[in-house]
Amino acid sequence: MKKTLFSITFLALTLQAKSYTNCTFKNPHYTDICKKVVKQGVSYNYANRFLLNYFKTQKFDAISWKYLKPKYIKYHKTQEKKANNVLVSYLPKMVKNIQEHQEAYRYAEAKYGVNKEIIAAILLKETKLGKIQPTHDAFIVFNTIVTHLPDPKTSRERWLLKMAKSNMATIIRYCYKYRIAPQQCNLPSSYAGAVGIPQFMPNSFTYAESYKNGIPNLNDMDDAILSVAKFLHKKANFTMLIDWRLMPDIPAVESDWYNYAYEHENASLVHEKNKAGKKLACYTKNKPELEYFKAYIKKIMRYNNSSNYAIGVLRLAFDAHLALTKRY
Repeated sequence: MKKTLFSITFLALTLQAKSYTNCTFKNPHYTDICKKVVKQGVSYNYANRFLLNYFKTQKFDAISWKYLKPKYIKYHKTQEKKANNVLVSYLPKMVKNIQEHQEAYRYAEAKYGVNKEIIAAILLKETKLGKIQPTHDAFIVFNTIVTHLPDPKTSRERWLLKMAKSNMATIIRYCYKYRIAPQQCNLPSSYAGAVGIPQFMPNSFTYAESYKNGIPNLNDMDDAILSVAKFLHKKANFTMLIDWRLMPDIPAVESDWYNYAYEHENASLVHEKNKAGKKLACYTKNKPELEYFKAYIKKIMRYNNSSNYAIGVLRLAFDAHLALTKRY
């Protein structure tokens, strides 16, 4: 059987030599991770051997650590507008993808109530429909964070550490479930640890679903299509297809939003406060004509909380809808 994500040959777990009966590590974060996965059904032996494996916990991803720094995250967000403009040129490929995989898109629409154009736009935004190939390993990315934040000082560092530990635990649990030896549990990812065509974080593997193969494979286009739909349906309550006739002129709104964001510090497309309760300049506030638009932007932002990301997805989806309507 071909070795792919979520479809890996079962390997015999020949766990010889020392047998482990507890979770005791020099790194207290490893102790926390071990205890968590054991509580969730992973054996002490497997958890210990995973966290003691040289190839999983002694590797350092310098590139990932560099780009997870605040200044690079901020830079990435400022580049989102530029990315949106560039991706408009990929519209023909996006339409072609919808046509080539129309059976899976129709199934996703019928089962989860998520528009095919929204799904395709997200896949285009994430990996250019699978064209961008991952060059990192998800577990090593998160382990790099854990080993370099032994004593977090800021709220962001505390969030990073909590997120990394949680995703490490998810990967260990996933590999144990499918009987994959620790050194063989390799999940190709982005520098941020996101996996597959739809760029799911390991904690989102629960939303992965296979179209016809039984075991979900996030590197398979049809499975990626269905998985995005399930994610938005379950996590964002995206249950009803967009009626494009009720949407405003999306390109015009997008252009106006960019001007608004330039003129207002801490601007948000749809939110009046951030998670910390800090007031934001909300673009759609007191604009009843944008209520329908606002509702679906909020759903898209459950996939990625960036305003520019969400408007980019909706713009691509809107343009694809027009292109497909003209074709038929």
